[in-house]
Amino acid sequence: MFFSIVIPCPKITIGLEKETVPAILKQGDNLEIIIVPDQKTSKKFSKTKILPLAGSPAQKRNYGLKQARGEIVVFIDDDAYPGLGWLENIKKNFNKDPNIVGVGGPGLTPPHDPFLAKTSGWFWASPLGSGGAGQYRNWPQKKRNVDDYPTFNLAVRKEALNKIGGFSCQLWPGEDTKLCLDLVYQLGKKIVYDPASVVFHHRRKVFLPHLKQLGRYGYHRGLFAKLFPQTSKKPGYFLPALFALGLLLGPLTYFFFFSFGLITLANFLKNLLLIGFALYLFLLLLNSLWVLAKSKNIAIAFLLLITVPISHIYYGIMFIAGLFRYLKD
Repeated sequence: MFFSIVIPCPKITIGLEKETVPAILKQGDNLEIIIVPDQKTSKKFSKTKILPLAGSPAQKRNYGLKQARGEIVVFIDDDAYPGLGWLENIKKNFNKDPNIVGVGGPGLTPPHDPFLAKTSGWFWASPLGSGGAGQYRNWPQKKRNVDDYPTFNLAVRKEALNKIGGFSCQLWPGEDTKLCLDLVYQLGKKIVYDPASVVFHHRRKVFLPHLKQLGRYGYHRGLFAKLFPQTSKKPGYFLPALFALGLLLGPLTYFFFFSFGLITLANFLKNLLLIGFALYLFLLLLNSLWVLAKSKNIAIAFLLLITVPISHIYYGIMFIAGLFRYLKD
C-alpha cells in the first residue's frame, strides 16, 4: 500500500521542515510527500514534491490529489506531525474492510507547546470544551465509525476521492465536512476513527488567535446546520448558541416580563436561568478537575474556568450569525 501525504500551506515553515516532514519520513518507505505552498521555494526534502499553488486549502488539496501516486491519500496540516506507527495503523484499517474509504485519528497538543497554546489544546481535548465537535477528535477514545472528520489527520482512498470530485472549493473552513458527507452518504462507505492513528497538532494561543479560529468554526457550523443537516444539525453544535442567548438575552427578558407585571413568567424564567447557569458552573468545575487530573497543571485547569465560557459564548454568537446568514441568503 502506497501513501501520498498532501500538506497545503502558505509557506514552508520551520515546523514543517523540522517536525512534520521528518516525522512522516519515519513512517516507512512506501510513501511520498506533496507540499503545496503559495509560491516556489528552494527547499528540498527526501521523497517530497513541492508544487506551488496560490489558492484555498481545498484547492491546494485537490491539486495535490491530482499529482498523488498513492492509492491512499493522507491529509495533514502543516502545523501537525504524526506519531510513531501512524501510517501502519491507517493501513491496518484499510486492509480490514474494502468499504472503509477513510481513516482519521486524534490530534493531540504537542507536549512542548507554550502554556497559552496548551490551554487551547486542553479546551479542545476536554469533555465540556470540545462539546459538539467531539472530544474524540482531540483526545483518544474508543474506535468508531464517523461521518465528519477534519483534515488535520484524515486518510482517504484515492479512488473514492476521484468519484466525489475531491474537495468543494466553495467552503473554508468546512470543506472536510462536505467531503466526509459525500463519502458516507453519497458513496455509502465508511470512515473509521482510530485512536491509535495519532498526530500532534499545534494550537492557537488563547485568547485572540484561539477565538479567531473558533469563530470561523462556529460561523460555518451555523451555515452547515441548514446546508448539511445530516452531520451538522446536532444538539452539541447548538448548545453554545443557547448558552450565549441565555446569558445575553435572559436577564433582559426577565426585566421585560417583570416591568409589564408578568410576575409568574418572570419568576419561571429566573428559576430556569439560575438552574441552567448553576448546572453549567458545576460542569465547568468538573471539566477543570478532569483537565487537572490529566494534565497535572493547575494553572491550565484554572485558566480553563475562564477560557471555556468565553469560547462557548463567542462560538455561540458566530454560530447564530452563520445560521442567520444562510436564512437571509
